[in-house]
Amino acid sequence: MSVKEIGAKLQAKGLKIGLVASRFNEFVTKELISGAVDCLVRHGSNESDITVVRIPGANESPMAAQIMARSGKFDAVIALGVVIQGATPHAGLINGQVSKSLAKVALDTGVPVINGVVPAESLEQAIERAGTKAGNKGWAAAQAAIEMANLYKELA
Repeated sequence: MSVKEIGAKLQAKGLKIGLVASRFNEFVTKELISGAVDCLVRHGSNESDITVVRIPGANESPMAAQIMARSGKFDAVIALGVVIQGATPHAGLINGQVSKSLAKVALDTGVPVINGVVPAESLEQAIERAGTKAGNKGWAAAQAAIEMANLYKELA
Protein backbone atom coordinates (compact mmCIF):
# COMPACT_ATOMS: atom_id res chain seq x y z
CA MET A 1 0.00 0.00 0.00
CA SER A 2 1.29 3.44 -0.94
CA VAL A 3 -0.05 6.48 0.87
CA LYS A 4 0.10 9.83 -0.91
CA GLU A 5 1.09 12.67 1.37
CA ILE A 6 0.77 16.32 0.42
CA GLY A 7 2.85 18.87 2.26
CA ALA A 8 3.47 22.50 1.52
CA LYS A 9 6.84 24.15 1.20
CA LEU A 10 7.91 27.12 3.27
CA GLN A 11 8.81 29.28 0.28
CA ALA A 12 7.27 32.76 0.11
CA LYS A 13 8.73 33.81 -3.23
CA GLY A 14 5.95 35.14 -5.45
CA LEU A 15 3.29 35.04 -2.73
CA LYS A 16 1.22 38.17 -2.16
CA ILE A 17 0.57 38.51 1.56
CA GLY A 18 -1.74 40.97 3.28
CA LEU A 19 -1.27 41.99 6.89
CA VAL A 20 -4.22 43.46 8.79
CA ALA A 21 -2.64 45.26 11.74
CA SER A 22 -4.35 46.85 14.71
CA ARG A 23 -3.31 50.34 15.81
CA PHE A 24 -4.54 49.63 19.37
CA ASN A 25 -1.59 48.52 21.53
CA GLU A 26 0.62 49.58 18.63
CA PHE A 27 3.81 49.45 20.68
CA VAL A 28 3.34 45.65 20.71
CA THR A 29 1.64 45.27 17.31
CA LYS A 30 4.58 46.97 15.54
CA GLU A 31 6.80 44.14 16.81
CA LEU A 32 4.34 41.56 15.46
CA ILE A 33 4.43 43.29 12.07
CA SER A 34 8.22 43.36 12.15
CA GLY A 35 8.33 39.64 12.97
CA ALA A 36 5.88 38.77 10.20
CA VAL A 37 7.73 40.80 7.58
CA ASP A 38 11.07 39.35 8.70
CA CYS A 39 9.72 35.81 8.36
CA LEU A 40 8.24 36.47 4.92
CA VAL A 41 11.42 38.07 3.59
CA ARG A 42 13.66 35.33 5.04
CA HIS A 43 11.46 32.79 3.25
CA GLY A 44 11.89 34.52 -0.12
CA SER A 45 9.22 37.20 -0.26
CA ASN A 46 9.88 40.60 -1.75
CA GLU A 47 8.81 43.47 0.51
CA SER A 48 6.82 44.81 -2.46
CA ASP A 49 4.63 41.67 -2.26
CA ILE A 50 3.60 42.51 1.33
CA THR A 51 0.75 44.93 2.04
CA VAL A 52 -0.02 46.25 5.52
CA VAL A 53 -3.52 47.59 6.19
CA ARG A 54 -3.95 49.50 9.47
CA ILE A 55 -7.20 49.12 11.38
CA PRO A 56 -8.37 50.59 14.70
CA GLY A 57 -8.36 47.39 16.78
CA ALA A 58 -8.47 43.61 16.68
CA ASN A 59 -12.27 43.61 16.48
CA GLU A 60 -12.09 45.18 13.01
CA SER A 61 -9.63 42.61 11.65
CA PRO A 62 -12.23 40.16 10.24
CA MET A 63 -13.89 42.92 8.20
CA ALA A 64 -10.62 44.12 6.69
CA ALA A 65 -9.41 40.53 6.16
CA GLN A 66 -12.62 39.73 4.30
CA ILE A 67 -12.22 42.68 1.93
CA MET A 68 -8.61 41.71 1.27
CA ALA A 69 -9.38 38.01 0.78
CA ARG A 70 -12.26 38.75 -1.60
CA SER A 71 -10.12 41.14 -3.65
CA GLY A 72 -8.22 38.31 -5.32
CA LYS A 73 -4.97 40.21 -4.75
CA PHE A 74 -3.63 38.09 -1.88
CA ASP A 75 -2.52 34.49 -1.47
CA ALA A 76 -2.97 34.78 2.30
CA VAL A 77 -4.04 37.35 4.89
CA ILE A 78 -2.62 37.63 8.40
CA ALA A 79 -4.43 39.44 11.21
CA LEU A 80 -2.10 40.98 13.79
CA GLY A 81 -3.00 42.68 17.04
CA VAL A 82 -3.05 42.40 20.80
CA VAL A 83 -6.00 42.07 23.17
CA ILE A 84 -5.03 42.45 26.82
CA GLN A 85 -7.36 41.20 29.55
CA GLY A 86 -8.71 43.96 31.76
CA ALA A 87 -11.14 43.97 34.66
CA THR A 88 -14.13 43.05 32.47
CA PRO A 89 -14.78 40.03 30.18
CA HIS A 90 -14.37 42.32 27.16
CA ALA A 91 -11.08 40.73 26.01
CA GLY A 92 -12.49 37.21 26.01
CA LEU A 93 -15.48 38.32 23.98
CA ILE A 94 -13.28 40.06 21.40
CA ASN A 95 -10.79 37.18 21.16
CA GLY A 96 -13.53 34.58 20.65
CA GLN A 97 -15.40 36.60 18.05
CA VAL A 98 -12.27 37.58 16.13
CA SER A 99 -11.05 33.99 16.01
CA LYS A 100 -14.39 32.63 14.77
CA SER A 101 -14.83 35.42 12.25
CA LEU A 102 -11.34 35.09 10.77
CA ALA A 103 -11.90 31.34 10.32
CA LYS A 104 -15.23 32.07 8.61
CA VAL A 105 -13.57 34.53 6.22
CA ALA A 106 -11.05 31.84 5.24
CA LEU A 107 -13.77 29.23 4.73
CA ASP A 108 -16.01 31.62 2.79
CA THR A 109 -13.31 32.99 0.49
CA GLY A 110 -10.95 30.05 0.01
CA VAL A 111 -8.01 32.27 1.01
CA PRO A 112 -5.94 31.34 4.08
CA VAL A 113 -6.59 33.84 6.87
CA ILE A 114 -4.21 33.44 9.79
CA ASN A 115 -5.04 34.63 13.28
CA GLY A 116 -1.98 36.38 14.68
CA VAL A 117 -3.91 38.31 17.32
CA VAL A 118 -2.23 37.85 20.68
CA PRO A 119 -4.60 37.20 23.60
CA ALA A 120 -2.75 38.25 26.74
CA GLU A 121 -3.49 38.37 30.44
CA SER A 122 -1.13 41.33 30.92
CA LEU A 123 1.01 43.81 29.04
CA GLU A 124 4.09 41.84 30.11
CA GLN A 125 2.66 38.67 28.57
CA ALA A 126 1.84 40.52 25.34
CA ILE A 127 5.41 41.83 25.11
CA GLU A 128 6.77 38.32 25.70
CA ARG A 129 4.72 37.03 22.73
CA ALA A 130 5.91 39.84 20.48
CA GLY A 131 9.52 38.81 20.35
CA THR A 132 11.05 38.36 23.76
CA LYS A 133 10.67 35.19 25.89
CA ALA A 134 7.84 33.47 24.03
CA GLY A 135 8.96 34.09 20.45
CA ASN A 136 7.15 36.36 18.03
CA LYS A 137 3.54 35.48 17.20
CA GLY A 138 3.82 37.64 14.05
CA TRP A 139 6.65 35.42 12.80
CA ALA A 140 4.67 32.26 13.61
CA ALA A 141 1.56 33.62 11.86
CA ALA A 142 3.59 34.49 8.76
CA GLN A 143 5.13 31.03 8.67
CA ALA A 144 1.64 29.49 8.87
CA ALA A 145 0.46 31.81 6.08
CA ILE A 146 3.32 30.74 3.80
CA GLU A 147 2.61 27.07 4.41
CA MET A 148 -1.15 27.40 3.97
CA ALA A 149 -0.91 29.54 0.82
CA ASN A 150 1.35 26.94 -0.74
CA LEU A 151 -0.88 24.10 0.47
CA TYR A 152 -3.97 25.73 -1.07
CA LYS A 153 -2.09 26.00 -4.38
CA GLU A 154 -0.95 22.38 -4.11
CA LEU A 155 -4.47 21.14 -3.41
CA ALA A 156 -6.04 23.22 -6.19
